[in-house]
Amino acid sequence: MAEQNYNPHSPASTPPPPPPPPPLSSHAFLPTSRPPIQSLGFPYRKLSEDVDMLVPIPSIILPQLQETEKRFFELVASGDVFAVKEYLDQNPNININCTNFQGVTALLIAVQAHFDAMVEYLLTQPGIDIGDCVLHAVKDNQPNILAMLLDKLSVTAPSLEYVGVTHSSDFPDYVTPLILAAQCGHYEIIKMLIERGHTISKPHAPACRCSECKMHLENDDTLHSESLKLNLYRAVANPAYLCYSTYDPILAAFQLSKELTDSSFLIPEFRVAYKELAAEVSMFAVDLIACVRSTTEMELILTQSGGQESAHGFTYPRLFLAMDYKQKAFVAHPNTQQIVEAAWCGDWNTYKLKPVVLKLFYPIGRIFMLPVISIMSMFTPNNAMVRHWSIPLNKMISHIASYSVFLLLIFLESNIDKTKQKRKPPNSGLEPVIIIFVAGNIWNTARMFILIGPERFFRSLWNWHSVINNMLFIMTFLFWLASYIDAKNNDQIDLERKYWHHLDPLLISEGCFAIATIMAFFKLMFFCRLNYYMGPLQISLGKMCADLAKYIIIFTIVIISFSSGLCRFYQYYDGMVKIDVNQIKTQQVSSFVNFAATLKTFFWAILCMAPLESADVVIENLPGESPDTTIINSHEFTEAVGYIAFALFEVLIVIMILNMLIATMSATFQRVIDNLDVEWTFGKTDFYLEYMLQSTNPSPFNLIPTPTGVATFMDNVNERKSSNTKCCKMAENKPSIERSKLSYFEYPALMTSLVQRYFREKDNAVSGPTDADLLKQEIHELKNLLAQIIEEK
Repeated sequence: MAEQNYNPHSPASTPPPPPPPPPLSSHAFLPTSRPPIQSLGFPYRKLSEDVDMLVPIPSIILPQLQETEKRFFELVASGDVFAVKEYLDQNPNININCTNFQGVTALLIAVQAHFDAMVEYLLTQPGIDIGDCVLHAVKDNQPNILAMLLDKLSVTAPSLEYVGVTHSSDFPDYVTPLILAAQCGHYEIIKMLIERGHTISKPHAPACRCSECKMHLENDDTLHSESLKLNLYRAVANPAYLCYSTYDPILAAFQLSKELTDSSFLIPEFRVAYKELAAEVSMFAVDLIACVRSTTEMELILTQSGGQESAHGFTYPRLFLAMDYKQKAFVAHPNTQQIVEAAWCGDWNTYKLKPVVLKLFYPIGRIFMLPVISIMSMFTPNNAMVRHWSIPLNKMISHIASYSVFLLLIFLESNIDKTKQKRKPPNSGLEPVIIIFVAGNIWNTARMFILIGPERFFRSLWNWHSVINNMLFIMTFLFWLASYIDAKNNDQIDLERKYWHHLDPLLISEGCFAIATIMAFFKLMFFCRLNYYMGPLQISLGKMCADLAKYIIIFTIVIISFSSGLCRFYQYYDGMVKIDVNQIKTQQVSSFVNFAATLKTFFWAILCMAPLESADVVIENLPGESPDTTIINSHEFTEAVGYIAFALFEVLIVIMILNMLIATMSATFQRVIDNLDVEWTFGKTDFYLEYMLQSTNPSPFNLIPTPTGVATFMDNVNERKSSNTKCCKMAENKPSIERSKLSYFEYPALMTSLVQRYFREKDNAVSGPTDADLLKQEIHELKNLLAQIIEEK
């Protein structure tokens, strides 16, 4: 009988039976005291014999091509359609869908080689299995071949062209042709697939908790669902897909960037991927506006109100939206800043050329002009000078001038001599003026709250500062009133201060006024944002406060931990005095005697201001054997525990955590400096937008109603109350109708031009063809030439 060789990789063959065991033999190395292994009832073989007899039984069986199939693959790879047709006619029983060990079919070889004619011929074969060739055609950007494959799929099973491939070694099963085309950024294929009815279901917002999201969260495989969601975001966030699927790619980029940033916090496993994708989407919006060629085009982009719930009163709604979405690169782009600077300076173009010293004196001179500005704004609102004073730059100067007067008033009020003050409110004569100024500040804050809405208002920390500062001033005035009523009813005006109750209304009012004054002067930091050198420092200070807030949690945990253990550790020794042999008295420090004292000790220890004797244990002198002698006792173990705990606290807080805080702050400052232009420009633009919305008259002149102010306020109120904002605008403002119509027709045309410029610049930015690209091109041209020669024959 002929010997048959077993091929472990052939699915048709079966493994041969194992060979019979060799004859039993004794082992020379067995001890003489033990019986032979054969006598134990089971065979024994040498190790070398076992190794020789081992037969590999494969656990992974891959398909292998037969000789006829290998020849078929070679002919397909050559691109000779005539030879392939002739070979298939000679071998009618060949499996047209045979695969090699990599799972590659003949159709896939033709697709990857860009053989259009070969693909067209193979698709005519009965029983052809397309598999994942559609996805490979999408990946290689072959629209002609893709169209042929999709047409074949639509004939075989119309629903197959819209879904992924279940068993593909290259692509997950959830990757559809449109998802892959969007991820690769093939614009022509995206257009073709969408026209054929392909769609992408955009993921729900990260915080969405609808019934569908809850069902997926409870039932789906977490890894599969999160990977699918990330791939969907990669598809819908691609510039090519955004340009084709939306009429406003900039707005879509803003919204997607926000969603991706939120997802990076909610899904920490893919945080890096989501952050990178968010940065790419944001940069796409920046690249679009980089293609703008004129001020008119840029203004048309910034005046779009899409995505805003209420854009009334905003000169550039799209700029406000970019600020809300933290699109710093978009805001800081030179094209955007050109428009912002023009709106900021208005018709005062020579202001930038003024010396810095002269700019500092402008607010001083404006102090005397404020009454004139207020009167003219009231009676001649359309005057050229009033319009000049209404530009944002002049608004800022007027507000700084008014605020300087307010700071001077509260400084004088806080420096009133209190040594002979009676139990009644201060009566320096400045109080009514201060109350009027505060009333103007309150109205200014309320006006901004109504104008921009509560969500945007409370998003700014400086608005929180204004609200708290105004509340402190109001509390001061209320306690002044309470002090006046109390003194009038109780008739204790001349009572000396040292006899007052610790919660006397006048004492509380002084405390509130002191804190309010500190906060009022601290607002000068807000104006530092305009300076190129001071602005980054102010931004860094704000970010460092956020770092400090994070570390305060760690400080609190550590302090509470040590305070809880040592809160009454030294309680017994509190107040004891020890007299040594030199008659020197030593008193016990009230460090660890109660919880409050322990907290105080550890807090000042953070700043290295706690006394060195905090951990000393002092025991008063004990009576000796005679009246003239005393015994000095010491609790060394208790003192050792106190010193060890106190030393561990110092090492942990001062040496480790405090230095970590310093390092974190240094890194924060370095990040701001590394991105200086963007960070400072973004902060400066926020300052500009603040004064674009401010009233022309500062506090307290803003309490006097002006025609322009009343019209703007009532228009904004009517817009918020109206259920149909567009109808209200059409009924009230005809120029706005024409502008909106113009924007409605011009903006899509502008976006079309920008997208064309974007793709053109993107293609030009790619380096020239490499040698491999040139070789592929020559081979492709040669194959086309051969195909033409064959067709002619």
